[in-house]
Amino acid sequence: MENKIPKSDIRINLGCGGRPLPGYINVDLDTIEQMKVRYPGTVFPEGVEVYQYDIFNLPFPDGSVALIRADSLLEHLSFLEESKIFQEVKRVLSPGGCFEFSVPDFEETVRLWLQAKDEWKDFFRNDPEAIAAQHWFGQYSYSTESRWGYLTASIFGPQNSEGQFHKNCYTENKIRALLHRIGFEVDELSRFNWKGDRNLMIFVRARKKSS
Repeated sequence: MENKIPKSDIRINLGCGGRPLPGYINVDLDTIEQMKVRYPGTVFPEGVEVYQYDIFNLPFPDGSVALIRADSLLEHLSFLEESKIFQEVKRVLSPGGCFEFSVPDFEETVRLWLQAKDEWKDFFRNDPEAIAAQHWFGQYSYSTESRWGYLTASIFGPQNSEGQFHKNCYTENKIRALLHRIGFEVDELSRFNWKGDRNLMIFVRARKKSS
């Protein structure tokens, strides 16, 4: 692999899910063949590969990677795994290397949850029809008017398949403090909606300090 990609140009896409990117070393639990089955409507870039590396022990030398991105990955890791992943990112990134990631905006989601109606109506669903339609909230839609549908799933994860559980959460203050502690500078921290008018997210671009 190192013969194909110069060390200074190595870019890694951790936990790529159904979004492997050309020009990146895509890493996920699923193979590309499994992804094509799981996401039948997705058109994957031609020739893209996905590697099943251990994200806590990446097969790259210290300081050899230019960029790591992790979209909607960190919230799926436990408290102890959180420490491991940030230390591993720091290890493999070169001085000045960039870490880009996005996580659910826990503070804003909780604010909406507290403002919403405490009006339980129905159990969540896990049948094939509901999952295929991405609508496993029983009688609920993606509305934020009630606590017990989409908003609850945003906090704890949709839980409709293995790995779709949230074990961690992030706020702006936590992110800044965590990155400062491990020796990163924040270049950008912004908020966005991942799916149009929903999925409140925080995007971060941070750089490993040179010394």
